[in-house]
This record gives sequence, structure tokens and C-alpha cells, in this order.
Amino acid sequence: MNFLQVFTSFLRKIVSLRISKRQKFVFSTLLLLVSFFISTYYTGVEHLVIGLSLALVTDFLLFLILRNDLKNNFFYPIFILPFFYTLSFSLFYLIIPQRFVSKILLSLLFGFGLYSLLLTQNIFVISALKTINLLRSARIVSFVITLLVLFFISNFVFSLHLPFFVSPVVIGIVIFFLNFQSLWIYSQDITKIRELLVYSSFISFAIMQLSLVLLIWPVNGSIYSLFLTGIFYTYSGLSHAWIEKRLFKGVLWEYIWVGFLSVFILLAFSKWGI
Repeated sequence: MNFLQVFTSFLRKIVSLRISKRQKFVFSTLLLLVSFFISTYYTGVEHLVIGLSLALVTDFLLFLILRNDLKNNFFYPIFILPFFYTLSFSLFYLIIPQRFVSKILLSLLFGFGLYSLLLTQNIFVISALKTINLLRSARIVSFVITLLVLFFISNFVFSLHLPFFVSPVVIGIVIFFLNFQSLWIYSQDITKIRELLVYSSFISFAIMQLSLVLLIWPVNGSIYSLFLTGIFYTYSGLSHAWIEKRLFKGVLWEYIWVGFLSVFILLAFSKWGI
């Protein structure tokens, strides 16, 4: 029996314990938090491999905990954000000062966000079975985490200085998946999968074009990521309002102003003349 089989068997025994679902989420979060902190002592390819492995383990643990609730419901989009969440922290760590304080702070932020994320994914699954008052709050938390994930990943992609035709494609793929799951949690209707895929494709293509322009724009990685995140917030937020049939004038202007603010920040912090 190889290591992967032993580890998988260990995880199955843990999640099969007769403890509450919330306690399983707590244990899973602690396990992943400790694993993430240990991974910060690795660099380069080793760190990336460990980060990808932790992202897969995050989804695996979530599946084991929720597998009974998922039997008769198509809720597999809930695994998209947990995967990218864990992966984004691993990628972002590589581009920040690698000090002990950074390891602690980033690990604590990772653990707090992960626990909140796992709870929200559980709420989305339960909401398919019965009405739950926490659904709106869970959507807000999930959307905030989605924005954080995009900011981290786009920062990392920008720092790699990849060929100009590669970075936009990577950004576009990430945004497609993030936007699809974000729209899904507002719809939760299996008959609208094709419609959500179309929306996600258009939004990812639009932001992919913007990311291509920004590669030759005199701006650093943080502003690059902040701008893309702001534009994503505008596009995706308007889509949420459309799905919920509340795209009123006030809501429309709220998101438009965020888009204007993103453009203003981009222009104000561009390194003109350099």
C-alpha cells in the first residue's frame, strides 16, 4: 500500500467519526492549516507541488464530509472555490517576503478563510434541501473569498513575467471557473448550466482582453491585480443582480462606480514616464 492510499484511508477514518459536521470542518481546517504552514518551509517546485496537493486534499475532505448530502443533488461546483482558495495562498506566498511573521499571518488568514469557506459550501448544499436564512450571508462571504482568490492568483501570474499570450489565457481560465461557481451559487438551477457557462465565458474573455492590455501598461503587480479584481467584481456583481432579478438603477450604479474607481486607481498609480 503506497503513501497516497494510507493517507486517503486516514482521511476517511477521520471524517467517518461520530462527531458533528461542524467539528469535522474544524478538524479539517486545522489539518490543512498546519499542512500549509509546514509547506511554507519549502520553496520552488516543491512548494508548488505541495500547494497543489493541499488544494486537492481540501476538495477531498469537503467531499467526504458532504458526500451524503451530495448524493441526489448536483452541487459539484462547490468544489471549485475551495480548490482555488488553497492553491492561491500557496502561490501568493511565493511572491511575498518569506519571513516567520509572514508565515504566521498568512497561515492564520488561510485558516480563518478556509473555515468560513467550508461552512458556506455546506450552506449551499443544505439550501437545496430546505430553506435556510443564512444563504444570503453565505453568498456574500463566498463572493468576498472569490475576490481574494483572484487577487492572489493574478498577482502571482503577473510576477512570473510569462509570454504576453500566456498570462491572459491563464487569467481567463481562472476567471471562468471562479465566475461560474460564483454565478452558480446565486442560481442553483441545473437547467441554467448552459446559460451560466455562456455568461462566464463572456466575462472571462472580456477580462482576459483587459489583462492583455495591462501587460504593456506601466503598472506593478498589486495594481494590476487590484484592477482586474475590481472589474471582475463589477461584471460578476451585475450578473448576480441579473440572476436575482434586482438589477435596478441604484444597484447598477453601485457596480459602475466600483468599475470607475478601479480605472481611477489604475491611472493614478501607473508609472508614467518610467
